[in-house]
Amino acid sequence: MLALEGISLRFGEKALFEEISARIGARDRIGLVGANGAGKTTLFRIVMGEIEPDAGVVDRAGYVTIGYLPQETLTLPGRSVFDEAAAAFEDIHVLRRRVEQAEARLHELGHDSPAYDDTLQIIGELEHRLQDMEADKMKARVEKVLLGLGFSMADMGRDCGEFSGGWQMRIALARLLLREPSLLLLDEPTNHLDLDSLRWLEKYLQNYEGAIILISHDRAFLDGLCTRTFHLTRSRLDTYRGNYSSFEEQAAARYEQLLQAQKSQDRKLAQTERFIERFRFKASKARQVQSRIKALDKVERIEIDNDEKHLGNFRFPPPERCAHEVFRLKQLTKSYGEQIVLRELSFDITRGERIAIVGVNGAGKSTLTRVLAGVEPFDGGELKIGDRVNVAYFAQHQAAQMDPEKSVLQLASEEASEAMRSRVRDILGSFLFSGGDVLKPAKVLSGGEKNRLALVRILLRPTNCLILDEPTNHLDMDSKAMLRDALQLWEGTIIIVSHDRDFLDPLVSRVIEVQPGRVRNFPGNVSYYIGKVDEERALGIGPGSNGAAAAAKSVQNPKERRRLRAEKQKLIIPVKKEAETLENAIASDEAFIAQEEKAMLEPVFFKSTAAPERIRALEKRRVKLEADMILWEQKLNELEQLQNELATMDVEA
Repeated sequence: MLALEGISLRFGEKALFEEISARIGARDRIGLVGANGAGKTTLFRIVMGEIEPDAGVVDRAGYVTIGYLPQETLTLPGRSVFDEAAAAFEDIHVLRRRVEQAEARLHELGHDSPAYDDTLQIIGELEHRLQDMEADKMKARVEKVLLGLGFSMADMGRDCGEFSGGWQMRIALARLLLREPSLLLLDEPTNHLDLDSLRWLEKYLQNYEGAIILISHDRAFLDGLCTRTFHLTRSRLDTYRGNYSSFEEQAAARYEQLLQAQKSQDRKLAQTERFIERFRFKASKARQVQSRIKALDKVERIEIDNDEKHLGNFRFPPPERCAHEVFRLKQLTKSYGEQIVLRELSFDITRGERIAIVGVNGAGKSTLTRVLAGVEPFDGGELKIGDRVNVAYFAQHQAAQMDPEKSVLQLASEEASEAMRSRVRDILGSFLFSGGDVLKPAKVLSGGEKNRLALVRILLRPTNCLILDEPTNHLDMDSKAMLRDALQLWEGTIIIVSHDRDFLDPLVSRVIEVQPGRVRNFPGNVSYYIGKVDEERALGIGPGSNGAAAAAKSVQNPKERRRLRAEKQKLIIPVKKEAETLENAIASDEAFIAQEEKAMLEPVFFKSTAAPERIRALEKRRVKLEADMILWEQKLNELEQLQNELATMDVEA
């Protein structure tokens, strides 16, 4: 379908591409990866014809159409969301206008006019072409894509100019998908999507009829979609079969082979150089020496790619110990005018918890984090923050608060704690600020660079509670892995808003789903949460469905209704079992604590050499008891919800 043949491009002294070649098939799903600055976006622009390479050609079949979604898009105001997305069907709009013009002309002609029959024939041909293009399905197709990307039916008529940049990117993406070009070029399409929209897009692209080349730092998205990987490195393009995880395995094996080959070559070269030095001035060996010198000059040295070297480790200093209860929300409410965003929320967050906050965009995720961080007031209820809780909060708008005249190094250093001050340069390097980059003033940084610097400043502060709102959007794979590893080893409390499943899964043990006006708690990581939500939707319960009653009403067959009821009962059994297990554990903990507290009333207790160990064991049991109590309450709420939905279904039946 499309081929790159010997593409070369230089910017001044720097060779960005040197004779790179690749072929793209009609149904390829390709992940384009490489270090920042390797030229991924530039390669997209060459494929589109926006940049002319110094050498080589882009050979594409005549039927191929290309659609491109850049990282930053702008949808101009003046059109509704629906009309902007429907602009993808320009051919249909043109044909409809021609039909309208022909019909208007028909009304002006007499029935006995020779042009009357010709005009009727033209209208028939145009309408036949519209049928072939399935014009009658256009409205449904537009709505399907917009709803999948997170818009509501109420949004369809709103002006595009009313939406933020992230939502305008979704409108541009919808228009691009509806155009259905032969080749889709997507540059970081997931940055502004919530988890639901991201999963919808992944499934949509899996079934897309054309080819796709994707630039992304979302490993789970790349793994779920791509079957080939193109790796840009050191001015060349290496191609691999398989998704990103497969590429990593193959690249690591190739790296080890190169490393061994380089060591072997170095040994042989060293032997040759020793021979030359030893016999350079011996006349009897002159011919052999000259032969080896010539051979040495012809050797193509094996070089190891710099961007294949791992970043250094970043570690937080140990957090100051704070109260066990970090946050307690009781009937907390937050409104913007008449719109209630958070309605009477009640839940606790305890020391050391790792929590992911998920939900559709606009549901109130960022509002909740701002309220917890104390940067935004709430309107009703209570928010109790535990003793000695020191919150560090990252939101992407914080980049605007930095002094534009100060350098990267100055801005990072002024936030560093005493324990971290000596490691500021290393940490900046881990977040892609190396060499002379650290001396650049903030005013010359790109938007992504400013956000990375703002994140570094937050991480350098002394804290025992991190609240991070989309911290990975502008990080490459290595930087994300480094940050995740550091967070896993840290003992403080972590609250993260993110849709990056690969980043979150090994890190978090609890998910808070924010819905308009309320929240739901799920013990486990994001994959567990996704599985539970999928189960609910399959049974017609929970968010994103029409409820159990609607599901029951839609099933007229008694046999099918009994099957659905049995499936709902299956959901109840494990939840009930988990609740009973927690209840037994709580009873055991309470008995142990009561027994130890009674023993501590005796003076002889503290004379025993085992007293310190027993006191530590008691404290651990108290912590475990509090955690089990929270989980038990969550399970009881979940059980109650499932039982109510089952009862509703029985009534409707």
